[in-house]
Amino acid sequence: MFPADSSRIERSLFIIALIFIIVVAVKMTAYIVTLFAMALILTLLFLPAMLWLKEKGLSDFSAVSIITVLACLAVLAVIFLTFISFNTLLTDLPMYQKDLNLRLADATAMLNHLGISSSAVNSPPDIKLNDVVTYGITGAMSLMDAVMFLFFVGVITFFMLLDAPLVTAKMEEKFGKDSGMMRRLNRMTGYVIDFIIVRTEVNAIHGVLFGGFLAVIGVHGAILWGVLTFLLGYIPFIGLIIAAIPAIFFAWLQYGVPGAVAVIVAILILNLVVENPVYSFLAARRFEMPALIVILSLVFWGWLLGLVGMLFSIPLTLLLLLLFQVNDDLRWINELLGIDHLFEDVKCRPKAGEGQEK
Repeated sequence: MFPADSSRIERSLFIIALIFIIVVAVKMTAYIVTLFAMALILTLLFLPAMLWLKEKGLSDFSAVSIITVLACLAVLAVIFLTFISFNTLLTDLPMYQKDLNLRLADATAMLNHLGISSSAVNSPPDIKLNDVVTYGITGAMSLMDAVMFLFFVGVITFFMLLDAPLVTAKMEEKFGKDSGMMRRLNRMTGYVIDFIIVRTEVNAIHGVLFGGFLAVIGVHGAILWGVLTFLLGYIPFIGLIIAAIPAIFFAWLQYGVPGAVAVIVAILILNLVVENPVYSFLAARRFEMPALIVILSLVFWGWLLGLVGMLFSIPLTLLLLLLFQVNDDLRWINELLGIDHLFEDVKCRPKAGEGQEK
């Protein structure tokens, strides 16, 4: 690929320039790339389950079919529960509008009592929840577009799972099953898979606990806010905060300031418990990345792929860093960022029964 007399610096500069060209091309074809990126992440998420089913004697097609059916049922169940919760909120909008008017009137009276009185606060601001919901639905992806997107993601994921063993076999044939290249690649891909699985487990726990707490205290739309917490939990730093805002708002509408404070306290406790001891317990090791890299990853992938890029910014970054780590000419980037240890020091988890062998 490179001239024999080219230096390492020249090769690195050429590869970096090629990466910039690829970024521009990805930006121009963001929708298609988003489909494949999401399918790839789902493939990595379901791959351990597929391998486990194959160990039970199932064929590749049977294992992938079972996983696909179970995943579809889970998605349909979540969509159904979310739709019911969202539909209930839409039905009760007039009641929420009355509660909002009362809360705004109370806030205006409190400001007047504190001596903050002007034409701007003499009367409550006129906020129409119907308009807010309409703008939100209009700005979001249409239902048909969302269904088509999920359908294409599911189809691509299905065939990626089917081809995963074939790709692995071809790589083992090319590089050698016990070669250093294959061991390093297995170690790094195992790290990425571990991160995706652990993040999904933690998000599920967080969503169930938060939604359950909201349901116990009677906040409307508890299921919807729990699902939102699960999905936005993939966005580092700000995801859980964004997911909590609607729940805090409706708790304030229903119960006033004490209700909002109760939800905020619950969020802080859940973050303290779920994001630390539970996360550490589920993880084989701490998936530590510098905060600056996490933030830059969030901004970059969000700009490049939109919401899906923000949701999966960390897994996508790990896949990119994996490519850097495999390439001898680009490994210095990971060393410069101080994250080469993420891949080099990962210890593979022992397979079932492996620890019993002597």
